[in-house]
Amino acid sequence: MIDLHTHSIFSDGELLPSELVRRAQVNGYTAMAITDHVDFTNIEHVLSSIFKVKYLEDVWNMRILAGVELTHVPPQKMERLALMARKLGAEIIVVHGETPVEPVAPGTDKAAVEIGVDILAHPGFITLEEAEIAAQNNVCLEITSRAGHNITNGHVARIAGQAGARMVVDTDTHSPDDLIDSNRALEIAMGAGLTRSVSEKIIYDHPIIKEKAA
Repeated sequence: MIDLHTHSIFSDGELLPSELVRRAQVNGYTAMAITDHVDFTNIEHVLSSIFKVKYLEDVWNMRILAGVELTHVPPQKMERLALMARKLGAEIIVVHGETPVEPVAPGTDKAAVEIGVDILAHPGFITLEEAEIAAQNNVCLEITSRAGHNITNGHVARIAGQAGARMVVDTDTHSPDDLIDSNRALEIAMGAGLTRSVSEKIIYDHPIIKEKAA
């Protein structure tokens, strides 16, 4: 199973990175990203800390990516922060999308897909135009298991399908109970309207992992 959106104590998660990875491994994960919330105030500290957890890769036979989630960053400042994240070595850049349960600034989804981040998390009522830009720039649109954010999963899956945009199933884990196994991930993907074959592809064999390994 692949999960590219999780949080540790280096932002608002409850677990040390080592415990987060171990619990994920017990749940059958083969690859994961730790993507703590960042803005301009904490990005250096978060990334330098998260990179250290890669020492567990050979122990648990799991791919561990060090990443960030750009969170509530004004759209006009997002490209600068994304470039900073890349320069600091971030392997996955997630943007905290326009979920309907938080006051995310309008224009965040569009800015994220235009600058070509890796994943637009819980993008809410993303438009077809924005999803088409995501498809052009290989930005994955997230189908999430997280309560609240997941109320627009069906919309995201439908719009992504129309636009030909890539999707990914993530947990947005903050606490131990947020982690899921592959059966629940399949239920989430299929519950959003995806076919079983598409669901299995994005859960077990997502192309973004192959690209990062290249």
